[in-house]
Amino acid sequence: MARWLRPLVGALLLLEGAAALSFLHHRYEELVQALFRVQSQCPYVTRIYSIGRSVEGRHLYVLEFSDYPGIHEPLEPEFKYVGNMHGNEVLGRELLLQLSEFLCEEYRRGNERITRLIHDTRIHIMPSMNPDGYEVAAKQGPESNGYLTGRNNANGVDLNRNFPDLNTLMYYSREISGPNHHIPLPENWKSQVEPETLAVIQWISGYNFVLSANLHGGAVVANYPYDKSQDQRFRSHRHTVNTPTPDDKLFQKLAKTYSYAHSWMHRGWNCGDYFADGITNGASWYSLSKGMQDFNYLYTNCFEITLELSCNKFPPEEDLERQWMANREALVAFIEEVHQGIKGMVSDENNNGIAGAVISVQGISHDITSGDMGDYFRLLLPGTYTVTASAEGYQPLTVTATVGPAAPSLVHFQLKQEVVRKPAERKASGTRMNNKALHKKVVPRATRRGTRR
Repeated sequence: MARWLRPLVGALLLLEGAAALSFLHHRYEELVQALFRVQSQCPYVTRIYSIGRSVEGRHLYVLEFSDYPGIHEPLEPEFKYVGNMHGNEVLGRELLLQLSEFLCEEYRRGNERITRLIHDTRIHIMPSMNPDGYEVAAKQGPESNGYLTGRNNANGVDLNRNFPDLNTLMYYSREISGPNHHIPLPENWKSQVEPETLAVIQWISGYNFVLSANLHGGAVVANYPYDKSQDQRFRSHRHTVNTPTPDDKLFQKLAKTYSYAHSWMHRGWNCGDYFADGITNGASWYSLSKGMQDFNYLYTNCFEITLELSCNKFPPEEDLERQWMANREALVAFIEEVHQGIKGMVSDENNNGIAGAVISVQGISHDITSGDMGDYFRLLLPGTYTVTASAEGYQPLTVTATVGPAAPSLVHFQLKQEVVRKPAERKASGTRMNNKALHKKVVPRATRRGTRR
């Protein structure tokens, strides 16, 4: 099917029986009520949990959709949306509330596409990462809201400049042929981050997320890593240096999935800026240090992009319905992108899952690891790949895998334990060697002495 037809077909599927939703700005208490209302309407496929609290004590709530809420099912990928990281960029917050109501309502209606999505995916939706900043911005209102009012958290910190700087470590590591994935955190990292950032880092460390998007405002473009340029000699905020990841083509495809399903993002001209296809490499736009999307890629298995969704950071309520209709299909289509590439189980000879096994793809210098149950998910474009699974204490196994354009290919690995000889065996082996030496021709003593040197 032609690419331009897919968003149209998907949108038609979603239009069938779509329910009327309320389009209002939600303060913190109203946001909490909205989440719990969805949970009460769809109790068997939703769960609400908090990953921590903000500086001022507000919960950082997440609404989960799954056919088995609270449980990771092997071979079922984990997906997340995060909104309102900057407190005054509020459209993402409202879109995620709308999305939550929509998924629940369409599931109850028996919408086949949404039912399949919820049954095959564990979806986590965090409408607000910065509820304190939002309250500051909301007091000003859409009409008089300043460009920076409420952007930061209650301590005045920009949360998208607050994650540990793993890019610098990665760039140095690359120069010495080291890894650029699963980079360890610095020892003192907890003392350098805000409560909201700490909560998110612990959250993404505890779930094996595969794909994610971080919703912002102030532009209309799908932004993908790296956000930080390697060349730090240039300090200008707007200096542009394209800085691709090893998965650059895949990230471009993910970004285009959203931009072309969006009503106008793909056109390129928005908010006085032009981005071809409605997408951009982050550093090519401007270099950003300690951002969340780069951190996801370098520290976890998660591929994250940043969605800039509106020219107006705090759009008026009368514009919310139009924005929802523009983003609805894109929000659903992007979740579906988690189902591509390869996935499978890494197990031992007794079919026990192996956690932390490394999955390497030849030609792409970015590895992922298996989860606690031994299942793994590797997003890849269609093609044929040489894939290796390795784990400490096991012999690595390499296979050839072909990825199609639709569902992910199942590629399982059963690893054999490495054979480790016991000391007694090594001693016996040495004895056999000496016995063999006895049958060799005796050489002059001087030659033997020279050999020992």
